[in-house]
Amino acid sequence: MRDPRERLRDMLEAIAAIERHLYRGKVAFEQDELLQGWFVRNLQIIGEAARALPEDVRALAPEVEWPKIIGMRNVLVHGYFDIDAEVVWEAASRDALALKPRIEQLLQRLEKQE
Repeated sequence: MRDPRERLRDMLEAIAAIERHLYRGKVAFEQDELLQGWFVRNLQIIGEAARALPEDVRALAPEVEWPKIIGMRNVLVHGYFDIDAEVVWEAASRDALALKPRIEQLLQRLEKQE
């Protein structure tokens, strides 16, 4: 089993991967299925890492909407043709960016407990 800190770092790496391509904008996202796939994959990573975090670690950050993050992962992994590009764009461009400082804070808190 991976350490929760590793899972949080996975989330931060996936957010950074999304951030690297957000500058291209929504129009490019809508026209580029590779970019769409990139965002979907990194949102899946965020959700999978969140799902794998122990409940006691998630409880340290109650402001994070863990069930929504995990639910998004489930839709992305199992939804196949039901994935809404608008929802993916919003999750990548707004929600992932808002999540970043919360994950950084949680990671710092866990690292101080070492």
